[in-house]
Amino acid sequence: MPLALPDLQAAFAAHVANDVAGGDRADLAAAVVGDTISAEARLRVYRHHVAHSLSAALAATFPTVQALVGEGFFRGLAQSFVAEALPTQPVLAEYGADFPAFVGAYAPGRALPYLADIARLDWALNVAFHSPEGRRLAAADLAGIAPERLPSLSIALPEGAVLIRSRYPIDRIWNASQPGASADMVDLDAGQADLLVLRRSDDAAFIVLDAGEVAFMASLAEGTSLEVAAGQAASAEPAFDLSAAFARLLSLEAFAALQ
Repeated sequence: MPLALPDLQAAFAAHVANDVAGGDRADLAAAVVGDTISAEARLRVYRHHVAHSLSAALAATFPTVQALVGEGFFRGLAQSFVAEALPTQPVLAEYGADFPAFVGAYAPGRALPYLADIARLDWALNVAFHSPEGRRLAAADLAGIAPERLPSLSIALPEGAVLIRSRYPIDRIWNASQPGASADMVDLDAGQADLLVLRRSDDAAFIVLDAGEVAFMASLAEGTSLEVAAGQAASAEPAFDLSAAFARLLSLEAFAALQ
């Protein structure tokens, strides 16, 4: 008896997922017409295309990871991820949020302990790039605010902004992995990296922060006032200079416009 349309759709979706994981659906094959090629072969072609398309989407979202491990290794990594986590939404740019964690647990990649953090950076750049640009805070916006009000002011990070902290110099690793970069080796013991990823007018980029700045921005991201954020920064870095740090971050358009 032919499958009803809802059952046919559900069976087809399950067949695609099960094939990626190594399974088959004989009941679905029975509902597919075969002529020059069999029904099973038709389904196999489609399922292969799905797996290939998702792996290609991951390669586009995580280009630095692929540059570090090579296309062949990345293909196996991506296909292993696809087998466990098919998309739950139709926008492929939103596919891969769990990929950094998967990379961190991927046994063949353990020789590259920084790889998961690079994946986090690639994902953050992807999120920032697809976020609304929005207006940024400028010095002129603060001119009309009474000085005594400034300490209690709460300033938000722009939409899509992400703070990333790594024990490895992932900023240098990322730069060294870009097309045309020099072949200089990166010292993994060069120290940690604290980065702020931001949306730009036609791209996304990251800013390298020092210990005081990252504590300051992390506090602001939690909705605290400038005064509280400055205290957090001073605790992290006793030499923190609020005026200098704020001026630098303001010039880099690291704050959202006041609401």
